Amino acid sequence: MINVGIIGASFARDAYLPAFAHIDEARVVALASGRMESAQAAAAAHGITAVYDDWKMMLAEHALDLVCIATPTVMHAPMALAAIAQGAHVLCEKPTAMNAGEARQMLNAARAAKRLHMIDHELRFNPTRARIAELIQGGDLGEIRHVNITNIGASWADPASRPKGDWWSDVAMGGGRMGANGSHQIDMLRWWMGEPASVIGQALTIVPDRIDKATGEAWRATSDDLSYFTLEMQAGALAQVFMSGVAVANMGNETQVFGSKGTITLSNSDEKLYFMKTGKSFNDISVQDPNSTLDGLNKGIWNVSVLSALQELVSAIAEDRELQRGATFVDGLRNQLVVDAVFASTVSRKWEDLDMSGAV
Repeated sequence: MINVGIIGASFARDAYLPAFAHIDEARVVALASGRMESAQAAAAAHGITAVYDDWKMMLAEHALDLVCIATPTVMHAPMALAAIAQGAHVLCEKPTAMNAGEARQMLNAARAAKRLHMIDHELRFNPTRARIAELIQGGDLGEIRHVNITNIGASWADPASRPKGDWWSDVAMGGGRMGANGSHQIDMLRWWMGEPASVIGQALTIVPDRIDKATGEAWRATSDDLSYFTLEMQAGALAQVFMSGVAVANMGNETQVFGSKGTITLSNSDEKLYFMKTGKSFNDISVQDPNSTLDGLNKGIWNVSVLSALQELVSAIAEDRELQRGATFVDGLRNQLVVDAVFASTVSRKWEDLDMSGAV
């Protein structure tokens, strides 16, 4: 039996714990959160009695085979390094770390300890997006010329929509759209089309002046609530990503892939995948995730796809093998290099070249 410890209550409650309930080879034995009441609330429904508000104590008191980290970004590297030092394999949420230097430390530590390492880019396990990867890499779309991705929501639009102390709005904690969503888009584009060569973009704070809804106290957000970037891929295609949390209309996530032989469109609103061959009409080629109908899993591609990611990681641990699917800390480092370059481009207002040769 693989003993699991989780750090971070919110995503544990929504995704990790419901997913582990469907994995017989693993059991969650301990859960830690910055607030004891959050940890207790998440753990109670799953019969977990070892609950902590000190993650270091949890690591010290349990012999854990796997540690799952779902905390503010600023804590990813310290927690991952400590878990690896205790002998655990690690699953870490995105973005990988605060910067590529921390991401490299995490990768080096996992390799030195011979521990498995995964970044929870769960969309690699979503059947619809895997179908897109197959079509691109199988040549069905021909030469990929450009990709457009938009992610537009309203969760940051109202100045009173975020409470004071919200870590997602704090750049020092690693909050912001680039980390929350941009890292997913970068990983998906790399998975589909290979490595990028250069990037230009901006990570901006459009609504910095905010008000705590409960107290009326004014406070200032420092992380990006609107970000966009253009990747020039090594294969020649251009990929444009635009992400906003400050629109008054919630438009969701839209993806378009344009090739010399065909076009793909995908909308998160209905998860319908359409493919058009040159000169033909769009056809629905949507793929349903078989896990989406399982009891206990919360709805939505993020919560459902986590199950397949955890199944692969747990199986690799049990079988003493490398991961066959998913994003590793190598991918996490490469994604982080792109995120860092977008922040650099925000300052330089220029294209930033990407050197992925050392991220191996």
